[in-house]
Amino acid sequence: MAAEDRRDPVLDVQERDGALSLSGELTVWTVSQLPRREWQRIELQGISRLDTAGALYLADRRGEGAQVDGLTEVQGQLLDAVASSIPKPDPAPDAAPLWRRVLETVGQQVMSGLRYFHELAEYLGRFLAALGRSFRHPSEFRLTSLVHHCQETGLRAIPIVTAMSFLIGVVLAFQGASQLRQFGAEVFVVDLIAIAVLRELGILLTAIVVAGRTASALTASIGSMKMREEIDAMRTLGIDVDMVLILPRVLALVITLPILGLVSDVAGLFGGAVMSWIELGISPSMFLTRLAEINVNHVIVGLVKAPVFAVIIGVVGCQAGMKVGKDAESLGAMTSSAVVSAIFAVIIADALFSVFFAQVNI
Repeated sequence: MAAEDRRDPVLDVQERDGALSLSGELTVWTVSQLPRREWQRIELQGISRLDTAGALYLADRRGEGAQVDGLTEVQGQLLDAVASSIPKPDPAPDAAPLWRRVLETVGQQVMSGLRYFHELAEYLGRFLAALGRSFRHPSEFRLTSLVHHCQETGLRAIPIVTAMSFLIGVVLAFQGASQLRQFGAEVFVVDLIAIAVLRELGILLTAIVVAGRTASALTASIGSMKMREEIDAMRTLGIDVDMVLILPRVLALVITLPILGLVSDVAGLFGGAVMSWIELGISPSMFLTRLAEINVNHVIVGLVKAPVFAVIIGVVGCQAGMKVGKDAESLGAMTSSAVVSAIFAVIIADALFSVFFAQVNI
């Protein structure tokens, strides 16, 4: 009989003027029938049975400011016991001083940067280890993959690199002519174009274009394989991921970026020669004569940077691709991060090269 009462409890609920009047049984079987909103007063004169579930409901409403009336002494003791057992949230800690928050933020950023450099060093080591293994075991080297990536990173980038460098040469010639004409030294615009393009702008802008174009492509291609669990399948089959994915991509950049640098230099000089002829009347033969007097060290300085920039771009792109998670949002975030990191790293490396060559008087 008690089981039947528990299965069929009766609770009468009446609402009026912000007050809730309850009569019957307020138990775990009936508490779900009660409206979940704030009350000013709850009247319980007709409650014949109250358990901990009902007491918890009353304790929550009382905590919201409702007045609970009509409880018997035993029911009041139950309500007090349940209310006292409800866990209280920990008080909010006092705000740390500004200097401490600044130090914590700086420390976190520094540690994040160190972890990132550690990961880049790891992938650089994996590339060098795979390169050494390819020399010991030439049959494991993926020549077809290398040719494919050389085409993607080098051949397909020639149009945009050529157009960009040509326009840079035009701009340098035009701006240089405007300034040098004031001193009657228009002929030195050839030196300006040659040194700027051959030593700095040619290879730097080419590396930036390749970083934006290729770093994102590396991250997207490796990251999509990571999302589809193809890399896990390769490891399961005993395939060396470094030999298949990292080595061909980075080595293709090392091969093609110096070539793109030469193309950029030629296009920049050609653009400068065209604008010099139009703006200053410097004939192509005079331009070439003046160009022949430029020290060849400027060409060497520019081309020496290319393999280093290539390794930086390749390692950053591969590392970002391997960090992609299982969702498309992660792929997009890592692709953007790879482009920004590669461009920033190339500019930092170029600045270090400039300081080094200035110190050794080259």
